[in-house]
Amino acid sequence: MNDPNTHRIKNIIASFGVEDVSGAELSRLIKLSATSYDTVFKARMKDENLSGPRWRILLHLFMAEEMGKPGVSPTELSQARNVSKNTISSLLRSLEDQGLVTRAVSPTDRRSFVIQLTEKGRELVRERSPQHLAYLNELASDLTPEERDQLIFLLRRLYQSLIKHGGLPEGRCRHDNT
Repeated sequence: MNDPNTHRIKNIIASFGVEDVSGAELSRLIKLSATSYDTVFKARMKDENLSGPRWRILLHLFMAEEMGKPGVSPTELSQARNVSKNTISSLLRSLEDQGLVTRAVSPTDRRSFVIQLTEKGRELVRERSPQHLAYLNELASDLTPEERDQLIFLLRRLYQSLIKHGGLPEGRCRHDNT
């Protein structure tokens, strides 16, 4: 796809004395793709009355359970989702109102609490995950399996480059095999 404005934009940027615009183009396309995924996902989840952030919290809790951790602190969720504690509180409140999560006193620190899936939340994740994963695969179906593997590999390398050159903390991406 060749955007007619691409040549103009490159010329404008070149007037600043910069000829390589690949970093800016990568940033733009990644943001555009992420926003598009969020928009499509939001429309798809409308029936469940779940936003992308709420769904990802449910997935996080489900995966934690499957790995032997039956509850996650709100602080851990806010760090994992890269949102403020206020935002996590709001998201958790709505999930509680829907009966998908519950708060329980932490078994290790009685002054704090952990978030756990209810059976309803667990069942929703089990029931809807296969459909969501199939849909995500469908969204990328214009790429060959080899192209998808290559893109995943390159995005992981880009992520490592962002950590290295951007001063970001390591550990957000669980599969750092570059």
